[in-house]
Amino acid sequence: MSEANLVSYTLEQLQDMQDRGEIFHDPNAPIGPSLGPDFWADAVLVEPQGRKSVHLRLQPEVYDFFVAQSGGKGHIKKMQQVLKAYVDAHK
Repeated sequence: MSEANLVSYTLEQLQDMQDRGEIFHDPNAPIGPSLGPDFWADAVLVEPQGRKSVHLRLQPEVYDFFVAQSGGKGHIKKMQQVLKAYVDAHK
């Protein structure tokens, strides 16, 4: 799953969604089939890569653009998404 498909919600938003009936948990749902030892025979542990912290000086109009695009919150994440899309397009 790509980061573009991920959505973050606050606990309050999730509770509101549940109250509106948009999400539902069925505790009586059947358990799926076991994957068995053959599935795990070739499994490889892949450690997650950490993020790098950088200091970045931006032109004011660039910074202001991303703040405006994100409504004042989440502008760093939006910049990360744009940079990631650029990297993916140039691979």
